[in-house]
Amino acid sequence: MEWTGQRYADTPTVAVETYIEAPPARVWELVSDIHLLPRLSSELRSVEWLDGATGPAVGNTFAGDNEHDAFGEWRTTSYITECEPPHRLTWAVTDPEEPTATWRFTVRPEGSGTVLEQWVRMGPGRSGLSVAIEQMPDKEQKIVFVRLREFEAGITANLAAIKDLAEGRA
Repeated sequence: MEWTGQRYADTPTVAVETYIEAPPARVWELVSDIHLLPRLSSELRSVEWLDGATGPAVGNTFAGDNEHDAFGEWRTTSYITECEPPHRLTWAVTDPEEPTATWRFTVRPEGSGTVLEQWVRMGPGRSGLSVAIEQMPDKEQKIVFVRLREFEAGITANLAAIKDLAEGRA
């Protein structure tokens, strides 16, 4: 990731994609299973569907328990805002109208396999990063850049693990 000089209010994004030699339906099966995500993530520790939901659909919610060395432990509620099987799954964290972050998986057939993209956008709602920025406003661009690099590394690891699972190597 290259330095962009972005600020939190810019709602910066990170997107990474990979090619998977598996059909889109198999890839969708993996990315739409929120219980898989904590097994892949270095930050997300556990998840659970809320309000009787058992799977992704627009309007369904799930709770996530997170942990980060710099931010400590926290719990969020995420709202499914797009669910188009087997192509797209998007969720907004904390507030669907003013999310602290928005995450998305996009599944696209290509050749004999699938291109999988994971994307995240910071903000525009306040997050733990907002507190760090308020404490060190002169370092805002660096704080945002470091977090974007963390997201990029995490997404890259997620996609590699999903690829291994989908291709039967894990």
